[in-house]
Amino acid sequence: MFEKDKFALRDASPYNAAITREQFLFYEVRTTAKLVCEGLSNDEIVKRIVKENLFQYPTEKSVKKMALACLRRLDALEDSTLVQAIATQPSDVSKQICLYAMMRQYRLVWEFMLTVVGSKYRLLDTSFGKIDLNGFFMRLQEQDDWVATWSDSTITKLKQVLQKILVENEYLDSIGTDHLNPVLISPLLENAIRASGQELALPAFNCLN
Repeated sequence: MFEKDKFALRDASPYNAAITREQFLFYEVRTTAKLVCEGLSNDEIVKRIVKENLFQYPTEKSVKKMALACLRRLDALEDSTLVQAIATQPSDVSKQICLYAMMRQYRLVWEFMLTVVGSKYRLLDTSFGKIDLNGFFMRLQEQDDWVATWSDSTITKLKQVLQKILVENEYLDSIGTDHLNPVLISPLLENAIRASGQELALPAFNCLN
């Protein structure tokens, strides 16, 4: 396939594999949210994170990229109260809002959380395993020409990242667990989702009313 054709497929697709690099980043997003709440501009935030190595990365090169990724994720929330909550709420609440931010930013995460996890809760089906991840990516590859070009290693990495996100948010006890836990949505997040007209997202958090 010509590079030009590949770029055209990529540009036409709502999906990307950025989470293989960016992942959940809870510590980084929370750190960035605290700086946003201090009233700093995006440029000031990036400079501060880099200068003080607030992410505690071994090299400076990746820090700026990740700082910008965190800012994009916070922007995707379109809600300053949720950004403040990430900075100030207990970690379980903050993590749940970070997951919602990922859903808002990445179509891949949005669809996974709704069509796989949300559907499981709706059907009262707590089973979860490789078959669910495989089925999700098979459907994506069938319906999207860009996703169909992704390598097996990219798909494998994406599956790992999605599983880790579920573990981090206590949907799964561990990577190898074969069932979903009954998570409870934070009232703060539920209210914000309803206020923004995004009720479609609620089943991803086991909120079915």
